[in-house]
Amino acid sequence: MSIDVRVATEDDRERWNDHVRRSPQGTLCHELEALDVQAEHSGSTLHPLIGFKGQEPVGLFPVFELKKQFVTTVFSPPPHIRVPYLGPAFLNMGKLKQRKRERRRQRFMDRCLEWIQSELSPRYAHIRTSTGVEDARPFKWNEFDATPEYTYAVDLTRERDDLLMSFSSDARSNITNTDEDEYEVTVGDSEEIALIHEQVKNRYESQDISFGVPLEFVQDLADQTATGAVRPYTLRVDGEFVGGILALEYGDRTGRWMGGVRTDADVDVPTNDLLDWAIMEDGMERGLETYDLVGADTRRINRYKAKFNPELETYYSLEYGSWGMKTVASLYDSVK
Repeated sequence: MSIDVRVATEDDRERWNDHVRRSPQGTLCHELEALDVQAEHSGSTLHPLIGFKGQEPVGLFPVFELKKQFVTTVFSPPPHIRVPYLGPAFLNMGKLKQRKRERRRQRFMDRCLEWIQSELSPRYAHIRTSTGVEDARPFKWNEFDATPEYTYAVDLTRERDDLLMSFSSDARSNITNTDEDEYEVTVGDSEEIALIHEQVKNRYESQDISFGVPLEFVQDLADQTATGAVRPYTLRVDGEFVGGILALEYGDRTGRWMGGVRTDADVDVPTNDLLDWAIMEDGMERGLETYDLVGADTRRINRYKAKFNPELETYYSLEYGSWGMKTVASLYDSVK
């Protein structure tokens, strides 16, 4: 039986988030409400593709159409808003043997990419998968260039003291030797989201790096998320905001999305070590399994992230188009 792919109908949309929750590749940004927010703030058109083998769903693939000067491009996730992962999310493949799983996954991707070509005819496409996507061959066999990317993930299933002892000596010292009365870490709301966003924006601009993520996008994503959460962790000293991290939480995983930049505040506390540890402790208390540090491709930053003794995970950047179009598409922002 063949795989049929279509744009999600109203009935499909009602079941969409259930499918995301069941998929090993599903993330907060795959949720339907999050997809609508991404489309609105990126100025793109969402096409939520879903595939079936008979009546059984086999995969989701949200793609965003963006037209610029009569040229059609396709993204997943859309550019400029620094969503870390998106791309395809597969369903009902875990119990299949390798041969059948590969064949079903390949047919689903073939049908999706055929739909994109026939309905949108893009000159350029860029897809960034989640870490659950282990096989980029279905894209390579459809003329995409596949580049492995890397992130760090901390295992939160260990005992608290075992996790802490696995850190580097300076990380342990920063966490254990800082007087808890000297600072306060809390999870806030829209006000704290704005504080973190402003700090990140200022830090990027001070380095002459463009940061065009609208505050309204982050706040709308936090407001509209169905079953995941955008959690703004902030650290204050004497009641004054010093630094923060926006974490994206979904299922058994939380991720370091925005924030954790160098603070200009004149305080004698290891701000980012304490924020990262607070997110990990919070996750362990609530039964989460993984803390994604989001990105392990920047040598300078990796030295900081590696001190939490994370495991290396892989995902993929996938590009389609001519060399000239890829050059034009340098507008596609990195999140790392």
